[in-house]
Amino acid sequence: MSQCDPAAMDIKKLALDLATRYRAVILVGVGLPVGLAFDAGLRLRAKVYDLLGAAPERHDEKVAEVQDQVRRWAAQPADQRKPMCTDRKTWMNLSTRFEPKHQWHQIRMGNLRDILRVDVEAKTIHVEPFVTVGQATSYLIDRGHMLAVNLEIAEATLGGLAMAVGMTTHSHKVGLLSETVVAYEVVTASGELLRVTADSHPELYRALPWSHGTLGLLVGLELKIIPVKSHVHMRYEPTHSQAEYCARMYDLSTMDDGPDFIEATVYSRDQAVIMKGEFADPVTPEQRAKINPIGRWYKPWFYTHVREYLNGGGDEYIPLRHYLLRHNRSIFWVVEHMIPGGNHPLFRALLGWMMPPKIAFLKFSTTPAVRKMTFTMQVFQDITLPMSAMADAVNKSDELFDMYPILLYPCRVYDRGPGSGQLRNPAAKDRVLGRDYAMYFDLGVYGVPGPIQRGEKFKTVHAMREMEAFTQSVRGFPFLYADTFMTPKEFEEMFDLSLYREVRAKYAAEGAFPTLYDKIKPEVDVLAVLEEEDEWDAEWGALDPDPSAA
Repeated sequence: MSQCDPAAMDIKKLALDLATRYRAVILVGVGLPVGLAFDAGLRLRAKVYDLLGAAPERHDEKVAEVQDQVRRWAAQPADQRKPMCTDRKTWMNLSTRFEPKHQWHQIRMGNLRDILRVDVEAKTIHVEPFVTVGQATSYLIDRGHMLAVNLEIAEATLGGLAMAVGMTTHSHKVGLLSETVVAYEVVTASGELLRVTADSHPELYRALPWSHGTLGLLVGLELKIIPVKSHVHMRYEPTHSQAEYCARMYDLSTMDDGPDFIEATVYSRDQAVIMKGEFADPVTPEQRAKINPIGRWYKPWFYTHVREYLNGGGDEYIPLRHYLLRHNRSIFWVVEHMIPGGNHPLFRALLGWMMPPKIAFLKFSTTPAVRKMTFTMQVFQDITLPMSAMADAVNKSDELFDMYPILLYPCRVYDRGPGSGQLRNPAAKDRVLGRDYAMYFDLGVYGVPGPIQRGEKFKTVHAMREMEAFTQSVRGFPFLYADTFMTPKEFEEMFDLSLYREVRAKYAAEGAFPTLYDKIKPEVDVLAVLEEEDEWDAEWGALDPDPSAA
């Protein structure tokens, strides 16, 4: 049967409809056990590598192999060279996108996943790019430290975060993950190895964050670490008006002696719980009685546990390992939409040990039809905006998506002056008085929009494009791991690509690596999707008068 055969189309539509309707049953009955076996295979492979293949002492040799591959690429005739990228499988990363790596020349780098050394005196860790957050967290906590910016998802790689972006609940003290990078080790388009620091190669150092591997191949990384204690003393502060939680978040994040960790989970436009965490070693019987190991498989999901504090504040002590990966089991609150009964006590008791669904397996098993369903029927976005826009951003999210909870993390964004990189410097009005930074925040919007949950027709891509326009209007920026629907023109209005282009020219990256927009652009024909959502022409035209730019 041809693709246009009506019978074939009907079968595909029926299969997709059944998969959508019975998604939770399929995921529990098939996805969880198969995903667990799939993950066990990956873990076994990693364990075998740790036992037989781990070789931090071979770092220089492994880097030389990458250099040799790049030099062989450069020796080809110019008309035969395709842009280079790493050979890491797209299903292994946490991006919601599937990069078209088959169109590019893949450089073998999969063995660059060793922790090389920790310098406790200098408070740095030297790693290869495919070391994961979970791997680094376990290694460092055993040595009384943690990454200065430590994400909540164990599978994220430090190299991916360094070349993209990372932020967490300690970022109000240190900024984005790129602020904690001491040095990058980069192989350029010519095969040259550079140790890139703020002093040695200042332009490249500032352009590497948010470059997504389009300026060179990252083969090593030195990051700042901080000393820790065994637990986090968490205090929960309920708020019952938008003005209250917006003001409180700003005050807490700009205090000289503010908490070590700050975040808020917003459960409705006017209700939120603010979490204030401090490093602690509980020693008294009263303190130890309040220890709550929230990461155990039978425990309620963290955000549902936090919701209980809406009716009154409280405090507890959370083991640091559990706190750092507190959103891992429920993937924030996305799993609720995948498995609606997944937080039921009986489900947790019987099957909680298999949770969460394995992201790598879900991506590995995704078909084009399911992929389209994911970005037309759900939203997974982290958007960073100045705190002055917090109320407007929550209201815009409410207006466009009607979905809760949403996440708020405060974060410093520094004003580095001219040529600071892809991020535009904060507006003067957003600068914290007497400081060289503004306080921004991460707006985390994850899950299925309210209208879709209610069975209503919803224009997801229209809504996302409107959110992108709002973000640009307040000098914010989305994390580029998620789906974007901007045209090239809109992308350049949001990000400052002037230094990026200078660096691409200086280090001969043009033609050697994909452009940044090529790495993050929509996987689909946005115009076609908008057309499917109806009245696409008027909406598109309102945001970009030149639709052909897409």
